[in-house]
This record gives sequence, C-alpha cells and structure tokens, in this order.
Amino acid sequence: MRCQLCMRPTTQNSFVIAALLAASLGVVTSCGVTAPSGQPPAELAIGTWGGDTARVIVTANQVHVHIRCTLGDLAGPLTLDADGRFNESGSYVLRAYPVAVGPSLPAQFTGRVVGNRLTLAVAVNDTVEKRLVALGPVTLVLGQNSPMGNCPVCVVPPPLRSASGS
Repeated sequence: MRCQLCMRPTTQNSFVIAALLAASLGVVTSCGVTAPSGQPPAELAIGTWGGDTARVIVTANQVHVHIRCTLGDLAGPLTLDADGRFNESGSYVLRAYPVAVGPSLPAQFTGRVVGNRLTLAVAVNDTVEKRLVALGPVTLVLGQNSPMGNCPVCVVPPPLRSASGS
C-alpha cells in the first residue's frame, strides 16, 4: 500500500516543539544506554527500522515515519551529530487511518541512534485542535519488521513534493 499524503516539511513553532522533544528524549536516552565504542554514522542508515508500534523507512532523500496509525515525513539524508542525535522539522498526519482526512501538520522529529537502535520522538503542532501532540518515544531496530496490526504501513514512500508543486 502506498501513502498519498506526504508533503514538504514546514518549520512552524519548531523551537517550542524541539525543546519539549529534546527534554523528553534526553530522559529516555540517558537511562542506561551507552554509546558503542566507535563513532556513530554521519547519517541515519537507509533501510527499514521497525519496532512494536512504529516503522521508519529511510531512503536517500526522505525519511517516512509511522507511529501507530499516523504518518509523517522529513527530507533526507538525515545528518546525525557526534552523539548520534538529530532534531529536524517535517510534516505529520495525525488523522491518517482508517480514512485519511489529514491535514499535514508541522512536526519536529528528535532521535538518537546507538548501534542499530533508533529512539524517536515526534512533536506535532496540531493546528486543527490547537494543541501539541507528542508521539513516542519509540525504539526501532534497523532491519526489523514491525507488527502494526490493523494500521497499514507504506512499503516505499512517494517522493516529497517541492514548493513549486513539481
């Protein structure tokens, strides 16, 4: 099944969202997780990352995220800092299943890669209901399948649309 809801990332209210996510992810990643002896990769690895209620599909130019029955996108490649962390703006659809009603909302994606594990949190600025929605943190493993239950997951995300619509 292919998702037809992906849009170019936006950056509205990213400072507040980033601060909230960084605080929540910092708590999660500081709870006994140790970095591998080598340096983390410079970019989030291409492939499928799976977890209990989430999947992330990484291509050369896009990162497509499913957490439960929602979905989001951000432009790739996704650069990691020296600690394997990232904090990037993108878009997210909270109302995606069973009927995709959208809209695509501004979101902040925060994560950390340690070895083959990705911890991810998403803060969505729900401009429809005028609230901040926190998704995650979720833990995903590179190459692992994700049992998403009744929620469909895209196999390959469509390319992001440019601002000019092409």
